[in-house]
Amino acid sequence: MSAKLTWPAPERNKQPILEVLERIVPSTGTLLEVASGTGQHAAHFAARLPALLYQPTDLEDANLASIRAWRSELSLPNLLAPLRLDVCESPWPVGEVQVVYNANMVHIAPWECAVGLFRGAARHLAPGGVLLMYGPFLVGGAHTAPSNQAFDEDLKRRDPRFGVRELEQVVALAAEHGVTFEERVQMPANNQSLIFRRSQAGSP
Repeated sequence: MSAKLTWPAPERNKQPILEVLERIVPSTGTLLEVASGTGQHAAHFAARLPALLYQPTDLEDANLASIRAWRSELSLPNLLAPLRLDVCESPWPVGEVQVVYNANMVHIAPWECAVGLFRGAARHLAPGGVLLMYGPFLVGGAHTAPSNQAFDEDLKRRDPRFGVRELEQVVALAAEHGVTFEERVQMPANNQSLIFRRSQAGSP
């Protein structure tokens, strides 16, 4: 049986997310994807951003195997072998990067994982580097669609530490780590892309 996994959601959202990335990433450098999942995004984005080194990561063995399978199939020179990364560990097993990308993680993980994401981004992003988060968020304390509210309730039933996060809390958390919120982009299926940037000067 092939280790390569294919999930419907990444197939649906990979192109809209790519369009945001194409607008904000630098012409060269390294893009670090935190919690890459199956590797579908890594495969799609690396193929279309050939000037960037693309570093996928994950914590789960099945996902790491799937990323390796996608990488082997495509043989893209800029798609690096996946690394095991626990977002809450410090430091991460990478050097300086120009972009950090994370999708659909903070609502299906304890809040400590959101803290770890921004702590790690502050440490590893180059000055002026960009962080892109994708997923559902509450805006102004309210869900953006009834389906998101139902999803949030289901998440909390599964684990009370999970749940759709409030945009304002995420923005405040980023600011605590020297990462500034720049833009919210409305995405399909009632999701959002949040764009942040690390300060041009100073240490995290």
